[in-house]
Amino acid sequence: MREAAARFGDREFLRCPDASLSFRQVDEDTDRLCAAMTAHGVGPGDRVAIMMDNVSGWPLGWFSVLKAGAVAVPANARYRESDLEFVLRDSGAVMALAGPEHAKLVRTVGARVETVRVVRTLRELAAEAPQSPGAGAEAAGPDHSEIANFQYTSGTTGFPKACMLTHDYWIRTAWLVAMEAELRTDDVVIMAQAFSYMDPQWTALLCLMGGLPLVVLPRFSASGFWRSARDHGATITYLLGTMPMLLFRQPRAPEDRRNRMRLVLCSGIPPDMHRSFEDRWGAPWREVYGSTESGLDLIVAPDAVDSVGSGAIGVPPDGKEVRVVDENGAAVPNGEVGEIVVRGKPMMTGYWNHPEATAHAFGGGWFHTGDLGYRDPLGRFHHAGRIKDIIRRGGENISAAEVESVLARHPAVLAVALVPVPDELFGEVPKAFVQIRPGTPPSTDTAESIVEHARRHLARFKVPAYLEFVDGFAMTPSARVQKRELLVPERDQRSGSYEIATSSWI
Repeated sequence: MREAAARFGDREFLRCPDASLSFRQVDEDTDRLCAAMTAHGVGPGDRVAIMMDNVSGWPLGWFSVLKAGAVAVPANARYRESDLEFVLRDSGAVMALAGPEHAKLVRTVGARVETVRVVRTLRELAAEAPQSPGAGAEAAGPDHSEIANFQYTSGTTGFPKACMLTHDYWIRTAWLVAMEAELRTDDVVIMAQAFSYMDPQWTALLCLMGGLPLVVLPRFSASGFWRSARDHGATITYLLGTMPMLLFRQPRAPEDRRNRMRLVLCSGIPPDMHRSFEDRWGAPWREVYGSTESGLDLIVAPDAVDSVGSGAIGVPPDGKEVRVVDENGAAVPNGEVGEIVVRGKPMMTGYWNHPEATAHAFGGGWFHTGDLGYRDPLGRFHHAGRIKDIIRRGGENISAAEVESVLARHPAVLAVALVPVPDELFGEVPKAFVQIRPGTPPSTDTAESIVEHARRHLARFKVPAYLEFVDGFAMTPSARVQKRELLVPERDQRSGSYEIATSSWI
């Protein structure tokens, strides 16, 4: 940050909903905030939670925590009492920084957590900060191998775990993406994810390295995203999860291609829609694959036009090795599906308070992603679903991702999640939770139309046995459906659903 402040000075760095800040301003403000934290006893290795909306205070708080040698603990701004208490207690946070709208909740919950000594809004902390931080602010920062974040995963099952991510992890992730995206001096990066998620954090470092402005939107809006991209002159963005299809289902407009976007990085581009995305908005869309635990693992180059529609999710960047292995950890031939495993840098140092899970995740010296995939003859990797997202119906394995992809192509479907439901005969059968588009009735006719669409495109054993309409889904920070929220243990999952399975066609 000091290097960026010296190099880029008053050039714009953060363009947030509430403020525009230069590189020099961010460096000076975070020096003062760091000094105020230190006065509260925050020191190297202490954990500091951050719970704010997408305002300038989030990155200012983050950089201030890191300057103090402390560990940032991002808390999703949508957390309620139980979510927040779990993260504060599990991390052992000694301090929490809260947005004004979250301060009451954070103080209420923090009072129940023994380790939390102080809760402040950034305005309160800034008021306590010295105008001149003094010599302490110029001291050498933490070593590159020290922990910067406890970044909580929000897997689709089980309780979240904190990935311990070092300063080196963040810098390498940002640097690798900058190199692979062929960053330019006139780029403008725009992000719509919450800052507590991974992606705005590494993009902030990417912009810090390149002297570029980072445009931070208050939230993702399918109807407003491309208008914002035009207004800000954005050239690079990163999308994931349901974002691409939500954007594509917006009404077409003459100005769709009137933008400066030169590269859309995306995780999970539907292969059959890839060309349509590029044609509609006039920019290349390229796959990025990675995880909280391992940072960037695979990426498709901007000039790899042969990847469009192929389903390829990329090749490893410098410093990473990727394999596809069988259940015994042996590499499988090209074209054969197995688990994707990775090693190299960046990589988390482990899960906080979970040595057994850490040892399991790094079995054989490779990080086991839990994703299924295969490598094609050109050396490109392809995703083939999740190991834990497989439904075993009798003797048949069903990839939830495959069925969800088919159902999502029905014109009435906005979003969908497939989960297993216990069954006396088959062990388990698939159930589809479906969010339909506004204006579509949640009727028997709609359900039958969706199921008939599935029957036309899928083997019979893959067609959902039950279908239930929902108003929306609880999402993980990586914009994936939290399937554990759908499967309430005490509820009969067959009730309130359209029962589709009959012995005549299973």
